[in-house]
Amino acid sequence: MQRKTAQDFDQELLILFDAYVHGTIDRRSFLDRAQKFAVGGMTAGMLLTALSPDFAAAQVVPKDDKRIKTEVIEYPSTAGNGTMKGYLAKPANMTGKLPVVLVIHENRGLNPHIEDIARRLALDNFVAFAPDALTPLGGYPGDEDKARELFAKLDQKKATEDFVAAAEFLKNRPESNGKIGAVGFCYGGGIVHVLSVRLPELNAAVPFYGNQPAAADAAKVKAPLMMHFAAVDERINASWPTYEAALKAAGARYVAYQYPGTQHGFNNDTTPRFDAAAAKLAWSRTIEFFNKNLGV
Repeated sequence: MQRKTAQDFDQELLILFDAYVHGTIDRRSFLDRAQKFAVGGMTAGMLLTALSPDFAAAQVVPKDDKRIKTEVIEYPSTAGNGTMKGYLAKPANMTGKLPVVLVIHENRGLNPHIEDIARRLALDNFVAFAPDALTPLGGYPGDEDKARELFAKLDQKKATEDFVAAAEFLKNRPESNGKIGAVGFCYGGGIVHVLSVRLPELNAAVPFYGNQPAAADAAKVKAPLMMHFAAVDERINASWPTYEAALKAAGARYVAYQYPGTQHGFNNDTTPRFDAAAAKLAWSRTIEFFNKNLGV
C-alpha cells in the first residue's frame, strides 16, 4: 500500500494533529474534533493511526548494519537527573578521532526514528550520541502516546541540564576530535537553540523547526547556526522575525532555510508530514554544514 502524504489530509486536520502531538489538546479532544474529517469508511481513530509514525516502514539504516557500531551507554548529569542513558553510533571501521554530533529527539524521547538519525550520521563519518530525556521515568516506553504522557511529567529544567551534560560528555569522549555539533527536531530543535546560548564551545548547531530563545539571548550565540523551517508552521515561525533581527544585531553567523509547501516535522520520514525532497535537501545541507564546521 502506498504511504499517505500530507496532501492526503485536510490542512485543518494536520493543524489539529500538530496540537495533539505537542500537548495542546488531549487524545479525546483530537478524536472528537477529527470526527468531521472521518469520511469514506474512515474513523477518527483510523485518521490518528494514519497520521502517526510507522517506524519500521521508514527505517533507513538497519540496527544491525555492519558499517556501524551502536551501543546504549550511561553518562553523568550532576545538575540534572543524575545518571542518564543515550544511544551512541559510530563508524565500524573508524581510525583516529572524529567529529561528534549530539542528536536531540522530539517530545517523545529516544524513539526508533531518532536512533536511525544517529545511525545515518555514523554512516557520514560522525560519532553520534542521542540521549533519552525520559531516562528518569524509565526511558522511551515503545509507545508514542505513552511517551508524550511521560514527557509532560519531566522536570524541564533538569532535562535541559541533562542535554548540557550530554554535550560535555560527548565532546570529551575518546573518539572525539574536540569539535561538537548538535542537531535536533521540534522540541529537540528548541534544545539545540538553548545549547547555542549556553555553550560557547559548541561548534555547529542545526535546529529543525525548533522554538527560538528570547531575543535578548541572541548575543550569547557563538556557534554557527543553520536553521530549517517548514512553510506551514505558524506556531514556530511566528517568533522567527524577532529572533532573526536579534541575531543580525549580535553579528551571529547563521543561515536559515524555509521549505515551500512543507509541514512541521517534514524531515521525519515515519509520518505523512514527511516531505522527501525537502528532507533530502535539508539533510544534505546539514551534513555539509557539519563537515565544514567540525573538521580539524
